[in-house]
Amino acid sequence: MSEQATPVFQIQRVYLKDLSLEQPNSPAILLQQEQPNVDIQLGVEATPVAEGVFEVAVTATVQTKIEDKTLFLVEAKQAGIFEIRNIPEEQMGGVIGVACPQIVYPYLRASVADIVTRAGFPPVHLAEINFQAMYEQQNADAAGQVEGTVQ
Repeated sequence: MSEQATPVFQIQRVYLKDLSLEQPNSPAILLQQEQPNVDIQLGVEATPVAEGVFEVAVTATVQTKIEDKTLFLVEAKQAGIFEIRNIPEEQMGGVIGVACPQIVYPYLRASVADIVTRAGFPPVHLAEINFQAMYEQQNADAAGQVEGTVQ
């Protein structure tokens, strides 16, 4: 019986789930000398795969523009499969929303830097992310939305 109560957290696999690169205005845009604007969007999603097994994916969208013309657009999704069992329910959100993305994110950063470099541009290095703060902010936003609908 004590075996059933032992918490389990194991990485089954980390993999690149999706990666795309677009350079819709090449080659003309490559001759521009202006500094591009860079917009980076990040997201985290979790999906149950089987009993006690979850896929956690971190996505990044990196778009660079010169004025209103796109220089390049990278969309990447790095995922991991995690076995998570016998974790108290109140801790599951933190494990899935903080611990798992912290493991997957460095792989995503490397994939984005690599594809941008292979496209002929200086690498884009995604900043370190505090997934704990991001998770807490999402929970606060969700609580605010619930409170807003109750009133």
